[in-house]
Amino acid sequence: MDMLRDAIALCPEEVWYSEKKFFYMAYHTIIFLDYYFTIPVAGFVPALPYTITDKLPAEAIDDVIPNRFYDKQEMLAYLATIRNKGKRLVMEATEEKLNSRWIKAEEIDLHGLCPSLVTEYTVLEILFYNLRHVQHHVGQLNLLLRQKINQAPDWISLAE
Repeated sequence: MDMLRDAIALCPEEVWYSEKKFFYMAYHTIIFLDYYFTIPVAGFVPALPYTITDKLPAEAIDDVIPNRFYDKQEMLAYLATIRNKGKRLVMEATEEKLNSRWIKAEEIDLHGLCPSLVTEYTVLEILFYNLRHVQHHVGQLNLLLRQKINQAPDWISLAE
């Protein structure tokens, strides 16, 4: 999450507004980070709302489209909130909670975000999946930064 924050923070304003793929990827990563940290999923209310649509902008990476173009400060503030949410989730976890199912059957189609491969995950499994998903997209964001500004944030080996 810290590396995602650093990638967004490093992105120059002109790239943020001209390279929509960077924006869409950052948004996608943040929305799913929040979603996968929400237990129960029925309580998911994104701070930066989206719409699911089949009319995709060319730069979109999936059908989860932000309701408007959010600026970097909005995204970073949302990410900070999600980071605290994730920290609380981990710090308050019990063995029973970690071994419980992450999403209830009636919640799967509730927000339009649940891929079929995670419907049977435990809370522990969704936590690992979530962090892997974030790291995957951080790598892509860093590649875009290297291509556009020949710079990327440093590796963070220990969270703040």
